[in-house]
Amino acid sequence: MKMSIGMISRLAIVVGSIATGQAVWAADAPAAAAPASNSAGASADDEVIVTGTRAVGITAAESATPIKLLGADAIEHVGQPNLNQVLTQLVPSFNAAAFGGDTAQLTLSARLRGLSPNHTLVLVNGKRRHGTANLAVLAGVTQGGAAPDLDFISPASIKRIEVLEDGAAAQYGSDAIAGVINIILKDSDEGGAVSATGGQYYKSDGLIVSGSVNLGTKLGESGFINLTGMYRYHQRSQVGGIDRRIYFPDGTVRTTASGLSPEQVALYQNLPGAPYVNRIFGDPQSKLGQGGFNAGYDFGEVQLYSFGTYSHRTAAAYENYRVPDRVRRSPVLGVQGSLTTPGEVLFNPLGFNPQEAFREDDAAITGGAKGQFSGFNWDLSVTYGRDQDKIYTQNSANASLYVDTHFTPTKFYNGKFINDELTFNADFSKEVDIGMAGPLNIAFGGEYRRNGYTIGSGDPAAIYKEGGQSYPGFQPTDAGHYSRNNESAYIDLALTPMEGLKLDVAGRYEHYSDFGSKVIGKATARYDLSEAIAIRGTVSNGFRAPTQAEQYYSATNVSPTSATVQLPANSEAAKLLGFNNLKPEKSFNLSGGFVLRPMDRATITLDYYHIRIKDRIFGSGTIYGLGGATNNPAVLLAIAAHGNVLDPTVTQVGVAAFTNGVDTNTDGVDITGSYTIPSDYGSFNLTLSGNYNKNKIKKISDAALAQGLFDYTSVSLLEHSAPRFKVIGGLNWSLDRFSVTARETLYGKHSVLYSPNGGAVTATSTPTGYYRNKIGTAALTDLEVGIDLTKTLTFSVGANNLFNKKPPKVLAVPNSGPVPTLSTAGNVYDAPSTFSAYGINGGYYYARIDFRF
Repeated sequence: MKMSIGMISRLAIVVGSIATGQAVWAADAPAAAAPASNSAGASADDEVIVTGTRAVGITAAESATPIKLLGADAIEHVGQPNLNQVLTQLVPSFNAAAFGGDTAQLTLSARLRGLSPNHTLVLVNGKRRHGTANLAVLAGVTQGGAAPDLDFISPASIKRIEVLEDGAAAQYGSDAIAGVINIILKDSDEGGAVSATGGQYYKSDGLIVSGSVNLGTKLGESGFINLTGMYRYHQRSQVGGIDRRIYFPDGTVRTTASGLSPEQVALYQNLPGAPYVNRIFGDPQSKLGQGGFNAGYDFGEVQLYSFGTYSHRTAAAYENYRVPDRVRRSPVLGVQGSLTTPGEVLFNPLGFNPQEAFREDDAAITGGAKGQFSGFNWDLSVTYGRDQDKIYTQNSANASLYVDTHFTPTKFYNGKFINDELTFNADFSKEVDIGMAGPLNIAFGGEYRRNGYTIGSGDPAAIYKEGGQSYPGFQPTDAGHYSRNNESAYIDLALTPMEGLKLDVAGRYEHYSDFGSKVIGKATARYDLSEAIAIRGTVSNGFRAPTQAEQYYSATNVSPTSATVQLPANSEAAKLLGFNNLKPEKSFNLSGGFVLRPMDRATITLDYYHIRIKDRIFGSGTIYGLGGATNNPAVLLAIAAHGNVLDPTVTQVGVAAFTNGVDTNTDGVDITGSYTIPSDYGSFNLTLSGNYNKNKIKKISDAALAQGLFDYTSVSLLEHSAPRFKVIGGLNWSLDRFSVTARETLYGKHSVLYSPNGGAVTATSTPTGYYRNKIGTAALTDLEVGIDLTKTLTFSVGANNLFNKKPPKVLAVPNSGPVPTLSTAGNVYDAPSTFSAYGINGGYYYARIDFRF
């Protein structure tokens, strides 16, 4: 059965009978039909874009750079009401994280072209969006990510999304190395929609219930306001197996021969939920409320505009189970004792499951004015965004506090993160006739931006010695407030020297208060050989300043048996281990491709790209001071110098930090094809889009080599954790009241090297003590069927990952005994490979009802 399903899936890809017809509009591609108005194969060629060019009135068909357009109808037909999932299912080069370590699990991030989330610039209505305050700290596919949280923009508020897959730092500033995601909000002044959806995973957990309302209305005689509200509840899911600290793989309690004491063997019998006591793997429980608006008023010569969002989210994720004797005390203050100590008291004889909890408030608002004066188009605006995250540990205990005082709270306030950004923009443009085939478009402007980042300390119980189990509070030595400012100016010239040839040259000057100045540029060309063939190419350089979170984040990350201190890269403690202050990354982008329109309603685009990043920032591997394959005594000195107090019972101690450690090359190809078939049996939209992507480390810095600041896990996360290729194919069919959307996504192989103890770190030898966890090529099927119950009411049912494909389990170390050691040093047998590009939960089915008015 599995073979036949796989063969059918792959055959569907080959014949092109699947992918987002209405789901992805490739640049220069016909628009997907769904409503009857598009049934004749209306084209997206006439869709005017605002991303990747400063010229006014450029359409997708005329773009010199590859741009994917996602319309509102495409967004609505993705099962899960989450913008990360929308982009993952519709854009081949976009992949969202399935799981995050510690608080990164509560704000999952994503990446474009296999690069960091920080390499993609997110705009809303063309204005820069602020990043999250919640840094992805631990090793993983999005480590170091502090990009804008797309979950805070409701899919119901979006008119379309323009995804520029090209370097654009010279046009938009730092961050736009992999590309730009520009979210255009709905601006209708009448009508609206109400939508409700519910679904869950095939295991009958992970329930998602969501509702949204969108309403447009006139504002006076010449204005509009468009309002959107959304609420979403997401229930926990659980993936993975049995806890190896307590049980053998068959679920029976371990014996004294396997390392437990007789008292532990007796204590661990009949635990609640046995043997599945550890709930760390799976989706967290969350509640999200979001509201947004987009408004404008036309006074004739001047138009005023404003838009904004506010979101409040609470979330809680399980951490590793704590065994019953983890927190205990003797009758004597300050003495822990043992299970054989007379009068010994266990904090919880059944053990406990700590939870990391989150209260997040995120807000953004933009106000501006635009118009024309003496032939110039002008646009003046100010944007402010702020994300605040308060971190708690629930159902936990402070073991040292319990020993020293015979009391511990069960809920801890660990501290907070705040990231805020204030941006002023001034943009001007003018068309000048210089006697060429088209006018010269001159665009210029400037930007001022102030960034702030804060870490707030935890309450006294959370920072007493090692703090609460699973997530210690932020110590006063971790806390601080940091700020910087940035000024920039740009000029952009677009011209048409001869019929069919378009040229665009841009330059930008940036000055950061903490990094100095940089000049960058971009040149783009497109030549239409005929109405059916066009060639295009781009060359540019850019840079990315480190986020303040990468520079200053500091905390202690723990498991039941280990503690790793994340040192700020700019700290004196980090310098004891050879780390240097972070500096900006520098990039070089080159791309070239063609656009083919071989027949009516058919378009093919293909673009090659090369991205070189020098001094790329990445998270070092864990440098061990205790319990590693090799141990550096300076690690313990650095921890003491930074003022961190660790759990005295842990058997592994290490540190990590962010560093400019490597130079990387990224090479790839984007391809899209689309064809619309009108017929008496309905409208058929066929599309096929794919991405091939290869990341390679070209150089590891001498400092990183000398100090052992990298390991093979870090290298493999950069080079191999993203699928080598991803292909999305689809069919959208509609006839009268009925519609069907089918989508097949083919993910290429990806893998990560893991070691339970850091292995042997050398630059030239074959990895020793590392084990490659592999995820093979996988095909996932999405299917949705809809029926119009009335002219305004539609009911749909569907499934994402229809055939319930799941990634492989984490490898165990070969010949590691009756209690196998896991290659990740984890505690759960059959744990999922959390770097999976297609998630860890398997199939998801849903129903949705939409009402339009």
